[in-house]
Amino acid sequence: MIAHLSGRVDSVAPDGAVIDVGGVGLFVQCTPITLAGLRAGEPAWVATSLVVREDSLTLYGFATDDERAVFEMLQTASGVGPRLAQAMLAVLTPDALRRAVATEDLTALTSVPGIGRKGAQRIVLELAGRLGAPTGMAAANGLSAAAVPPQWQGQVRAGLVSLGWGGREADQAIAAVDAELTTGEDDVDVAVALRAALRVLGPS
Repeated sequence: MIAHLSGRVDSVAPDGAVIDVGGVGLFVQCTPITLAGLRAGEPAWVATSLVVREDSLTLYGFATDDERAVFEMLQTASGVGPRLAQAMLAVLTPDALRRAVATEDLTALTSVPGIGRKGAQRIVLELAGRLGAPTGMAAANGLSAAAVPPQWQGQVRAGLVSLGWGGREADQAIAAVDAELTTGEDDVDVAVALRAALRVLGPS
């Protein structure tokens, strides 16, 4: 996985930017908010998420690790692909999305192009309790705002769902392997975790 890019901004387009990393220009699709912080000819750092398809490899870029984590978690909801997840982050901040899911604010979610009322209801149902609490609500409840599932769990869940497993089955498998793998979020190898989860699930 390409976790981040650090280099010089070569060019900025309406939907992304080319960042020169060691002489290689990498195109990164970004939200308008992230693009607003990039200037051609200046150094930049962006957190990234690599989306692999049969016919393409697409890098999505974010201003923060938190934004990337929310982007990846959003895709674990049924019907939410990378483009829709990016559209959600273009309209709502990570905390605004957490708040919308936590309070079942369907109006906020349907303000995103491509999300209807049924889609918003499904997102609330499937992501409830999984995005973590928004900063304000976390402080009010005495919780840590960083109480978001580790990034590797979202990636493994997305991988299992793409292989045909249901969300609930994926969550159960992740819970089963969590204790043996977790020694700190950064220490968990996603490929190793995915293989361990597949062993728990057995043949599909």
